[in-house]
Amino acid sequence: MSSAFEHLSPAFPGRAAWGTASSLRAWQASAVDQYHRDSPRDFLAVATPGAGKTTFALRLASDLLAARTVERVIVVAPTEHLKVQWADAAAKVGIQIDPGIGSGSRAGRSRQFHGVAVTYAGVAARLHHYQTRCLNHRTLVILDEVHHAGDALSWGDAVRDAFAPATRRLLLTGTPFRSDDNPIPFVRYEPTEAGARMSVADFSYGYAEALRDHVVRPVLFMNYGGPMRWRTKAGEELSANLGDLLTRDVTAHAWRTALDPRGEWIQAVLQAADRRLTEVRRHIPDAGGLVIATNQNQARAYARILAGLTGVRPSVVLSDDSGASARIEKFAESEDRWMVAVRMVSEGVDVPRLCVGVYATATSTPLFFAQAVGRFVRSRRRGEIATVFLPTVPVILAHASTLERQRDHILGRPKTPDEWSFDDDLLDQANRQESASDDLLGSFEALASEAHFDHVMFESNQFGLTAEPRSDDERDYLGLPGLLDTEQIDRVLRERQARHLARARRTERRAGVTPEQSLHRVLADKRKQLNSLVAQYARVSQRPHSHVHAELRRECGGPPLAQATTDQVDARISAVRRWLGSPAR
Repeated sequence: MSSAFEHLSPAFPGRAAWGTASSLRAWQASAVDQYHRDSPRDFLAVATPGAGKTTFALRLASDLLAARTVERVIVVAPTEHLKVQWADAAAKVGIQIDPGIGSGSRAGRSRQFHGVAVTYAGVAARLHHYQTRCLNHRTLVILDEVHHAGDALSWGDAVRDAFAPATRRLLLTGTPFRSDDNPIPFVRYEPTEAGARMSVADFSYGYAEALRDHVVRPVLFMNYGGPMRWRTKAGEELSANLGDLLTRDVTAHAWRTALDPRGEWIQAVLQAADRRLTEVRRHIPDAGGLVIATNQNQARAYARILAGLTGVRPSVVLSDDSGASARIEKFAESEDRWMVAVRMVSEGVDVPRLCVGVYATATSTPLFFAQAVGRFVRSRRRGEIATVFLPTVPVILAHASTLERQRDHILGRPKTPDEWSFDDDLLDQANRQESASDDLLGSFEALASEAHFDHVMFESNQFGLTAEPRSDDERDYLGLPGLLDTEQIDRVLRERQARHLARARRTERRAGVTPEQSLHRVLADKRKQLNSLVAQYARVSQRPHSHVHAELRRECGGPPLAQATTDQVDARISAVRRWLGSPAR
């Protein structure tokens, strides 16, 4: 079967990245060699989204079938859409997988198939059926996005019991970490010094390595804040600026106000994202955009906004829509501009031409964020850039700043008192209902929102902090070319920031503004930069924001931040940047 791999892209379902199409990628070949050398029963491969886990797994399946190590293959995937995707990919290398779509699989399957594909929920529903298959035949079980086996205790128990007799088990994931303590079946955990247990991968290929090898795209994060105003259940009107360090409840309400489709914030951000997509399509004509919505009502509303902007109604993909898979495939093969998705973004929306994204959801876990950004990083040619628009919510900015950092699943990790993690399981459950999450966060009414361009983040560096909303500076960043190497992106961003600062100084001189008169602007910009860096460090070090600020004062001296001078704030910025280089303090 090995010759059949000439017909399968290393990056299936997308086209291979520049310079990688003739053979397995280096990481895939290395992982295959390690697997055959060790011949393990369980093997956990962690590879960043877009790296080509499907091709790697099918190469191993082909080798094991050819060597008669196994007779059958079972693929377990998170969604119905991915079952079909696996079957199509396997067929390209001569392995016939029955996805059980509309075939009445309970009545039996054709003997022509080498195996079957099933969802994790499907395994839980027919545990003994799959256990019997493994007992009767030497079987390779491929657990795709295996962290989903920890989504529910019943799923984890079913996967563990059903596939305990399997001859070989191959575990695949791009994001091995979870926000809970549910163990992932067949994953090896080792104790840490803190008394917790950490997952251990047999082979890892992270985003930073894939970026270096031009396997994935670099990501620009366009961050937008602005003032929000809402009315509480008690009738009290509150206001806050999105991006300020606020309490969890106030941040949650400000965030929801920003995402309200009747407000100006989301409309302005969608307009900016569409302008960015137009620029990218000058260089990548079929580039597409994806809006990740919180719930179905908002998804439909966002689609109406985009239709008004573009004159074309975008594709809308809902998780409980029977035609979702067909709609994704149709969009992937077209040159349409926009798709709006709910819930299926984590896995299933594999459309390599997606280059621009809008994170218009209130889901805050690092797992969901990493999976969402993974929809945009599949590289097809060298120089492609992904652009993702974010709300300036501290926890989301922290996820963005640590995109290149490898995370593992830790069991028994102590929770910090002010840890920025809303209960996404409850939010997810609420989003299945028409009432969205009013019961979760308390009924409220969004009154007004404004979108202000805050900054661009690239490789944890911030650019454009002095840019004014709807200014030429903002348009400069939105108009970045769609094809640039990583080094070129960094150089262009620094050049534009220097030009913008020079322009601002000239404007102040013409207006007769003295340094003393503009000191409040300088201090405001520096405090905003420091608060963003503190949020990043608090997230990666698992410590409260207040403790990080206190330690900065102990190390650098000086009064509280509100009373600090520019030099004192600069010293704290330098210190926290140094800490981010070595977060284990």
